[in-house]
Formats: sequence, C-alpha cells, structure tokens
Amino acid sequence: MAFLTSCQAISKEYGHRRLFHGITLGINEGEKIGLIGPNGAGKSTLLNILAGIETPDDGTLSSKRGLRMGYVTQSESFDDSATPRALLLDAIAETTHDPAERELEVNLFLARHPYPQADTPVRDLSGGWVKRIAILREIIRQPDILLLDEPTNHLDIDGIIWLENLLKLSPFAAIIVTHDRYFLENVTTRIVEINHAYADGFLSVAGSYSTFLEEREAYFAMQSHREQALSSIARLEIEWLRRNPQARTTKAKGRIESAHQLLEDLGEVHTRNLQEKSAGIEFISSGRKTRELLTAKSLSKRFGDKTLFQNLDIRLSPGVKLGLLGPNGCGKTTLLQILADRLERDAGSIKRANELHTVTFDQNRAHLNQEESLRHALSQNGETVMYRNLHIHVAGWAKRFLFSPEQLEQPISFLSGGEQARLLIAKLMLEPADILLLDEPTNDLDIASIEALEETLLEFSGALVLVTHDRFLLERVCTDFLALDGKGGASYFADYGQWQRTLEPEKREAKVKREEKPKKPAPRSVGGLSASERNELKRMEESILEAEAEVERLEKSLTSPEVATNAEKLQHTWEELSQATEQVEAIYARWEELERRKGE
Repeated sequence: MAFLTSCQAISKEYGHRRLFHGITLGINEGEKIGLIGPNGAGKSTLLNILAGIETPDDGTLSSKRGLRMGYVTQSESFDDSATPRALLLDAIAETTHDPAERELEVNLFLARHPYPQADTPVRDLSGGWVKRIAILREIIRQPDILLLDEPTNHLDIDGIIWLENLLKLSPFAAIIVTHDRYFLENVTTRIVEINHAYADGFLSVAGSYSTFLEEREAYFAMQSHREQALSSIARLEIEWLRRNPQARTTKAKGRIESAHQLLEDLGEVHTRNLQEKSAGIEFISSGRKTRELLTAKSLSKRFGDKTLFQNLDIRLSPGVKLGLLGPNGCGKTTLLQILADRLERDAGSIKRANELHTVTFDQNRAHLNQEESLRHALSQNGETVMYRNLHIHVAGWAKRFLFSPEQLEQPISFLSGGEQARLLIAKLMLEPADILLLDEPTNDLDIASIEALEETLLEFSGALVLVTHDRFLLERVCTDFLALDGKGGASYFADYGQWQRTLEPEKREAKVKREEKPKKPAPRSVGGLSASERNELKRMEESILEAEAEVERLEKSLTSPEVATNAEKLQHTWEELSQATEQVEAIYARWEELERRKGE
C-alpha cells in the first residue's frame, strides 16, 4: 500500500495535562483505522493535528505531495436555509469552476449516493440527515484520507449501516474515532488505542476490533507478569538497601543505581496497569416488588400532520428491559418524555405504581448548567454525596467516574462530551429508581465506560426503557424490543435481529438474487411442462439477455449530460432502472421455477 501521511513522535499538552506523548502513526492508501481510547485521551486533538487545525508540541508530520484530506467533526454548523444540494455544489466550487459542470457533478454524485431530501433546507432536516450530508460533502471532494470524529452520533441504526457500507466500499483511507464496537468490527482494518496504560502511550494492531481485543489482552497480561517479576526482584533489592550498603566499590555503586532504577521501572509499570480502569457506574434499584410499575394503554401522539404512534400498549415490570427501535424522528424520545410524565399524550392512559421513582437520562444534557463547577454539579453542599445511605466525599465520588481532583473546580463547559455524559450518570446514580429511561446514554462515552454501563444495566432489578444506536448494547441488555416506524405503527420483537429481518425484505431479497444469479442449468427432460411452457423456457435465455441489456443501457444513461443535469429526467431514469432490475429478477425466478418443474 502506498504511503499517504504520518506523524512521528508527536506530543500534546494542555496546561499541566498531558494528552499523549510520542505518538507515531502512518496511514496508507485504503486503510480504515479505528482510533479509540478513554475520554480525554486526545483522540479529537490528534485528528485536529492531522488535519492541520492544531500543531503538536513536539514531533513532526509528513504527507505525500498534493494530499487531499476531508474532515467530519463531531458537530457541523450549516446555514439553516442552505439545502444539501447547495452544500454539495459549494463543496466543489474550488475544484470545478464552471457552474454547469458543478451541477452535472453533483447530480451524478446524488445518483450514486441517493439523498431523498437534497432540496430541503437544513433547518427542516433531522440530526441524522444533517450528519449524512456532512459526510457526503467531504466525500464529493474525493479525499485521499477522510477523518471522522464520532460519525455515528445522531445517526439511527439504518444510518450507521449506510455509513458502514459506504466506508467498506470506498477507495479512500479513513481514520474514525468511534466507540461503536459493531462499527469497528465491521469496517476497520486497523485499531489504534491512545492510552497511558501502554508503555509507548498507544497500541496499534492490524485487523478487526476482535483481533485488537485479543492482542490487547495479551499485552496487559504480559505487562502484569512484568510487574510481578519486577516486584519480586524489588523486594530483594529493598532488603539489601535496608542494610545500608556502603558505596565503596564500583560494583556496590552500580548495584545501588540499578536498585533505584528497578524501583522506578516498577513504579512506571504499576502506574500503567492502574490506568486501565472504567467509571464505577452502578444504578440503585429501589427494590420494589410491585408486579406492574407502569401500564400504558392506547397511547397516541402526533405533531402537526405526522402521527408518531397510536393505540400503543406498554407494560413495565421489574426486570423488563425494553429497547426502543426505529429511524430518527419516529418518536422514540417523545415516547420517553411521555413515560417520564414530561410531555402530554394525545390519547390513551398511563397507570403508575404509587410513589414511583423514575430516573431519566437526557441525551441533550439539558439539565447540566455549563457555568457550574464540577464539584457543585455533583454535590449541592460541595462536600459530600449520599449513596446507598452512606456519605461519600465529593472528591471520592468524582474519582469513581475518572475525574481528577483538579477538575472539581472547573466549570462543566471545560469537560469533554464523554466527561459530561459520565457526570450526568454520576448525578442520576444518586437517585434510587424503579424505572430507568435512558435516551442515547452512550453518546461520547469511551468503550470502557460503555462496558461498565452494560454491566450495571444487566444487574439493575427495576425496569429499563433504552434508546441507543449501540447495537451491541441493545442485544446484550434488552429483553424486549419495541419498534416505531414513525407513521403511526409500532410492533414488538423478540430480539434485534428479528426487527432487522423485517426491514425492506423485498430490497434485501432482490440484492441476494442479483448477487447469486443462477448459472444456466443443464438440459433436463421436459415431462413436467406444457407445450407453451416449453416454448417459454426455450426463449428464456434470450429474454434474460434482453432484460440485462436494458439494465445496462439505463445505467449508462445515468451518466449522460442530458440526463444527469436534468433532475426530472434523472428521477425518471432511476425509476425505469428499478423496474428493469426487478424484471431481470422476475425472469430469473421464472426460469428457476420452470427448470424445477421440468425435472418433475
């Protein structure tokens, strides 16, 4: 693979806080690198350095001549009145100067990457569609490397799968900061973790995320064994030092120096081993044994002309863990707000157990005062918190969620997105709960914190309603699944996979048929067919060739200037192509049927 860019021994600090030190990383053509690490490790900062937005304190960067780099940050800011089509036209303005050529290029691009709301103002788009256009805006510039910082945030599950397929088929290299473990497993060809737990400050492993986990476990096992071995030797050297040896000879001086170096090495290894930790997340259940905590019947809700759901029944009991599924805008957050009694329903009834305790995680973190200090956000008196009927000093409670003592006096606005998510969880954990309503709790959390969240949700004895795009979390934690289609419909499923299998079955079946077109079968007897069917079978090969030729003609016409520059003709040609493709599949299906019956 050809070299694109690299960084050699780069370091970065903010004040007295060291993000990373001595990072060396090379990126080659076509690589898909997953960049992971604890919150605050400097992943976004590293992307900024690679993009030329920030400079490292030490180290060097080098790139091939004329390198084109795209960058999709965590949050994009667009003109509310701009349309996706206008954003794409603007994205190529520097490289394609002629307006007609730009329009042709954008139309061809939208033909390859359909965007049904291309002429809708950004203000009317959901967060997921805004994220999609932010990604497509960089791709149309044809980058050699695409930097993606938490690209799955705001995307629904269909959007994440769309991005997975896009990246797997793309020729450019990519560096992706994400905590979505399924995404990492499905897309990446290499994983790089920034973490002070490693001797070099990072670990790079070629292969999928599961391969990385195996290498990572082996690394920490080796480092743990090294600490044990150094500890055993250190005990002997400490005992010798206690005897107050006199440095009268060169040999004695050398041993004393070696002993001190050994103790220093042991301290460094011990410190690195302590770095591998996660937030101490553990929600408190009230322990209520009530059989029915919440019963909702015939719930309905609409906004304007759009019906989100209607005649919806929900029953929450201790131990029920309900995952809410559906595309962005289908009403998942709205349903959570209704269950939390924060939003009025249009119809239906909700019966709650007496003195029901409901704890809600708001994905927008609206309850956090950005000007308030971390100390006072955690504790009203600024000194202690009450957890499980015990008074815990606020510094100890903050430490449990991986906050340093220095951060206690900083305003919340200084915290990263992941740190703010941990703060909100730390506050919610102080409230005993019968029901947990969690709306995208994994956004910005690092993988270790997500895994800790998984464990506590599995052990939580109350009821849970969970909205998340983290497929691994859904599959591992939830016992039931409720899918909203955003058109008023709602259905229950036994597991996530069952829901996925119901999505656009005709489209998936057509794809399978296209990929698995049958070879022309060998001649058989014709005893099972009528005369007209035998004649039909004889003409079948010719029919297939004609149908496939029509598909090929329509595919070529999409790239013609006459069609590509005319939105109406482009749409009409796409519809014709879809019909022609279905015709090919229908002929193949008929061929299979006739061949089967011919042998009967």
